[in-house]
Amino acid sequence: MCVLFAFLLFTALLFGLGFALHVLWWIAFIFLIFWLIGLAFRPRGGRWYYW
Repeated sequence: MCVLFAFLLFTALLFGLGFALHVLWWIAFIFLIFWLIGLAFRPRGGRWYYW
């Protein structure tokens, strides 16, 4: 019974990590697109940031 519980806990942990990593990959992809848009449409001063 303990082995089954450990297996289910391990499976749930791996499923949670896989889902979190999938979401993080999509967030990183969205930030990459915004970064490329910022590089493409930068002002004439050559700097693409404003601080």
